Amino acid sequence: MPINYPNGNHYNFKNKSVKSIGQTVNYAKRGMSLEEEINESNEYYLSRGIAVIHKKPTPVQLVKVDYPKRSAAVIKEAYFRKASTTDYNGVYKGYYLDFDAKETKNKTSFPLYNFHEHQINHLKACIAQGGICFAFLKFTSLNELYLLPATKLFEYWDQQDTSKKSITLKEIKEFGYSLTYQFNPVIPYLDAVDKIIENSIH
Repeated sequence: MPINYPNGNHYNFKNKSVKSIGQTVNYAKRGMSLEEEINESNEYYLSRGIAVIHKKPTPVQLVKVDYPKRSAAVIKEAYFRKASTTDYNGVYKGYYLDFDAKETKNKTSFPLYNFHEHQINHLKACIAQGGICFAFLKFTSLNELYLLPATKLFEYWDQQDTSKKSITLKEIKEFGYSLTYQFNPVIPYLDAVDKIIENSIH
């Protein structure tokens, strides 16, 4: 009998790795992208009144739309109105959250070219207003996921013209927070956000 998640997504037994009692259970390999994992985690937090966090809509200008049927529309041409900022924002414990999610196939470092100047400037502006900002960094080849505070990201970004082109995995482990997949939420990233908030207060 097929089993679906509350959001309608199909549960895939083949993609889930389950170990014996007493060992770690890995919920990461479910055929989901990082974005889908974050979205599902956000749905969990929202449904339980823990936080209100959503993916930002991409500003798109439609140019040409065909209507082959009255009930269907096909977009033929469109363009981005302006460069998007970051992927997600919301509210948690009275704090404004703003963050981006990036992935790399590299195994030893995270290239800074994954970020764009307008995204960094946006995060800096949010930090200046007291926001809590960070980046999800996923090493897909290693199946490892980290949350790096934006303030630490800025330090590496500002060194690009001189020496820094990437952030080593060692540095991310030292200054970021390792995230472990679980059942609900898929990515319990608000535990790391609590630590960022605590550090920002002191």
